[in-house]
Amino acid sequence: MATEDKNRATAAAILPLVGGAANVSSIAHCMTRLRLGLHDRSLVDDEALKAVPAVMGVVEDDTYQIVLGPGTVARVTPEFEQLVEKGRAAAPAPAPTSGSAPDPASVSADELAAQGAAMKAARKAKNATPFKLFLRRIANIFVPLIPALIGCGIIAGLNGLLVNLGWLTSVTPALAAMASGFMALIAVFVGYNTAKEFGGTPILGGAVAAIIVFPGVANIEAFGQKLSPGQGGVLGALGAAVLAVYVEKWCRRWVPEALDVLVTPTLTVLVSGLVTIFGLMYVAGEVSTAIGTFADWLLSNGGAGAGFVLGGLFLPLVMLGLHQALIPIHTTLIEQQGYTVLLPILAMAGAGQVGAATAVYFRLPRNESIRRTIKSALPAGLLGVGEPLIYGVSLPLGRPFITACVGGAFGGGFIGLFNQLGDKVGSTAIGPSGWALFPLLDGNHGLGTTAAIYAGGLLVGYLAGFLATYFFGFSKDLLAEFNVSQEPAESTVAATGGPTSPTTKEPAGV
Repeated sequence: MATEDKNRATAAAILPLVGGAANVSSIAHCMTRLRLGLHDRSLVDDEALKAVPAVMGVVEDDTYQIVLGPGTVARVTPEFEQLVEKGRAAAPAPAPTSGSAPDPASVSADELAAQGAAMKAARKAKNATPFKLFLRRIANIFVPLIPALIGCGIIAGLNGLLVNLGWLTSVTPALAAMASGFMALIAVFVGYNTAKEFGGTPILGGAVAAIIVFPGVANIEAFGQKLSPGQGGVLGALGAAVLAVYVEKWCRRWVPEALDVLVTPTLTVLVSGLVTIFGLMYVAGEVSTAIGTFADWLLSNGGAGAGFVLGGLFLPLVMLGLHQALIPIHTTLIEQQGYTVLLPILAMAGAGQVGAATAVYFRLPRNESIRRTIKSALPAGLLGVGEPLIYGVSLPLGRPFITACVGGAFGGGFIGLFNQLGDKVGSTAIGPSGWALFPLLDGNHGLGTTAAIYAGGLLVGYLAGFLATYFFGFSKDLLAEFNVSQEPAESTVAATGGPTSPTTKEPAGV
């Protein structure tokens, strides 16, 4: 089957299982997930949806998220959007779908996935706090920028390699321009997305943020100091665009309609622009510098200890939705230093997850259903897509999730130690993890050394996660409960081996 037909078939298979076109209120995608806003969650057939070959898993948060993996999601989403548009015009209201219930007596991937779904639902209720909703908005601003960050980051790595080797000297300046152009104007894109996310006119947010990167600000003095183009970076752009939104909304309320088209955009740019030049640029610049200084200090002095804590806590941060707060920090570090030293350490959490899942595979030799889940989800986990393993295996089991964190901690400690010794390991973009991060690696001692340290961290994370889970991941009762032969229902076997059940039982004991 042609790739285009395959993607269309995937979209066509997904649509009726989420309640049809009339049930879809919004469509978006990130690096790995198709994110859907749904009118009625009860119309979704989770069980059948996970059985779609291209679906790696589902995650329920503020939106219903279908994990398709990097690359695939960007191709399936446009096909899905077209089908929804056609369906809204022609289809009647969707009817509820129903899936077959698995044998409630079996202890297999069916129950694990059901337990994971119950946990996700509980977390979703807890996550609807003002702070976490704000973090989601921040994520919505930066996530659309990730493809450009990745593309430019890979070009930057390729250019650095060619420069070091002395090859293609006539081409490297052009590659440098390609790699640096987006980063030079990233503040404009952040401003545009910020205004859009907070309900303002996007182009006005971009116009105000553009002031930050305008070369002419070098002739302006604020707080007794000359400003420099780009001062304040993405944080300044974020603040400037939010201010522009509030100014614009105020103008929309008070400016007469006859004058609105002239007065509102003028006052929005003028007021927020003056505040940006004579306040936000300086303050955001100081904050950005402090972030970079603190990150360097943390890894230079904390080293292995700091890496251990960061690598060990990242999976819980993801579960709580707090990892979104790190996106502006990563972007600020990339702006300042050319790479973020935090991402390779945090990526070790995925290595611990892979190691833990591998140990579960060997500890449950009789449970064909769970082993099938692990076998099908492990390749995605190696590439940094960890949701199928997290929600289908380790989290519902309990202890393996904790031991996966232990694996991430040791991997993070390994990379943190080398940072303390002076060998920085960074990433020129955010988004990828696992093996997919290799093309984006950068550091202060050459690509070979940087890649070797990162690979060593992955191996340490795999090994530590495996050993911790193999020896400490199962109590006797848990092992006796799950290490039994199961024959999963045919209708519930998914590509990830992550079938679901409409019924749940108490989560496995930790």
